[in-house]
Amino acid sequence: MKIDVVASKDVNSQGGGSNLPCIGLASDAFPEVQKPVLAEDSNTGVSTQSTPLEITELQRKQGIGNSHWYTLRTTYGREKKAYDFIVGQGATAFYPTLTTVKLVGGKRKTVEESRLPNIFFAYGTEEEIKSYVYDNVNLPYLRFYYRHFHFGNEIRKEPLIVPDNQIESLRIICNSDVDDIVVSTDDVPKFRAGQVVRVIHGKFKGVIGTVARYQGQQRVGVVINGLLTVATAYIPNAFIVPVD
Repeated sequence: MKIDVVASKDVNSQGGGSNLPCIGLASDAFPEVQKPVLAEDSNTGVSTQSTPLEITELQRKQGIGNSHWYTLRTTYGREKKAYDFIVGQGATAFYPTLTTVKLVGGKRKTVEESRLPNIFFAYGTEEEIKSYVYDNVNLPYLRFYYRHFHFGNEIRKEPLIVPDNQIESLRIICNSDVDDIVVSTDDVPKFRAGQVVRVIHGKFKGVIGTVARYQGQQRVGVVINGLLTVATAYIPNAFIVPVD
């Protein structure tokens, strides 16, 4: 099982001419995880920065019933390049990043890396997102991240859509400025069943997920099917309420 336990303090984002740290969000809008590769004899520190994700009222009206957060993948670590292009076209994108401070040759070096290598998210209708996925001139390395499912005896696939509340919960967890959050590309069964709750106090306020005891602590986990599980650090009972 690949599990990263990281100190989350800073994430970078931008779009629509403004910088929105933590999980990159572009435009006027309102997601295999690996550990950063460390240089030899380096010490690391992680920082995250963030501002709330927003979707404009116009986008909400246009998106009723057909606009979603789509999961996109790239080859050879080109997610930042694809994200920048989509942002430059005025679209909405969401790019989770991690700023790592390394000690290399006695000097501290700050490097921004993707939390989800080769993965980021874009908001729009399927046709709008297809215009980027099928742009073989500017984005030949961009594809949908697919969800596979059984239909009778067939195995079919469709683009993976992430609900708005999961994108927001992911942003909040990354922006928490708290050590010991969990990001795992493997399935974490404890967070697949049980009581769904909302965090109402503390740095994880607003997160919606399943409460479970994991790695010796009570946490709230968000499962993005087929992609990853992200979980808060310790959450006391007084900080959560059930979601009907």
